[in-house]
Amino acid sequence: MKRREFNHYLASLGALSMTGVAWADNGYPRKPVNIIVPYSAGGGTDIVARIVAQHLTDRVKQPVIVENRVGGGGTIGWNAVARANPDGYTLLTAETSFSIAAGLIKDLQFDPKKSFSMITIAASVPHVLVVNADLPVKNFEEFVALVKKNPNKMFFGSGGVGTNTHLGGELLKSLTGINLTHVPYKGASAVLADLLGGQVQALVSSMPTVLPSIKSGRLRALLVTDTQRSASLPDVPSAVDVGLPGMAMRFWIGFAAPAGTPNDILNQLNKEIVAVVKSPAAQEQLSKQGLDAVGSSREEAQKMVLEEMARWEKLIKEAGISNT
Repeated sequence: MKRREFNHYLASLGALSMTGVAWADNGYPRKPVNIIVPYSAGGGTDIVARIVAQHLTDRVKQPVIVENRVGGGGTIGWNAVARANPDGYTLLTAETSFSIAAGLIKDLQFDPKKSFSMITIAASVPHVLVVNADLPVKNFEEFVALVKKNPNKMFFGSGGVGTNTHLGGELLKSLTGINLTHVPYKGASAVLADLLGGQVQALVSSMPTVLPSIKSGRLRALLVTDTQRSASLPDVPSAVDVGLPGMAMRFWIGFAAPAGTPNDILNQLNKEIVAVVKSPAAQEQLSKQGLDAVGSSREEAQKMVLEEMARWEKLIKEAGISNT
């Protein structure tokens, strides 16, 4: 090798080395990081965001602040992050309702498939089909038989049109052929009040919402919408147990950033958030809320969200659901 070529080779190695150092130590984050929660404080999405923010603050040595941007069924928060500077300092808690909105809301101000880069799925939890404990059924099969004997005379509640609780009920109807009438409410707490009072007979909701009432005996759990039984309700059959694998659905909560956020920052965020949700301290906090820690890769998260969008869009069309 000639001296000139050798010097050029050394210079190239030096440049590569400096690039590697810059990528590995980009100084991020240099200031506080905001996590936008599109819902009010105290819900499952907000709780997961605050658990992650607490531990992430310790890891990255910068404040990680949770900000609730409430309104429009999530659209105000989604819009805010979609328009944010893609620099890693504004993140979104995306969850099941985000994937539903892609097929439900026709006038979104962003493209749900292209406006965000998923970072990870942090946690998830199955839904549970529950009925009023006074309903004369002891298991899922008896419930289906009772509804079939009383078509359009029994009701399932939801937290609103197009919510995960609504689509859970519609999915149940489509897979079993039963005729339950949908009654939308303004939030899960309102549904629970009427379910306990007997005004509606059934609800498909995430486990943390209904578990206290199941434990107290006021609600009866008939089905866990997962491929396997839950440790929290080991005596309740799974979707597979009752021969309805298509009923498997989990409420998931993940983190996303505006599209265009640099890959090195996205990779760093994935590494740090996954480390948080897989830590014993965070897992204990999540478990107390009935949530399972996930901590997926960026690729796994992006794939799952696109699959969820396609799944719910198909059901929305088949069921004729509209948000207008």
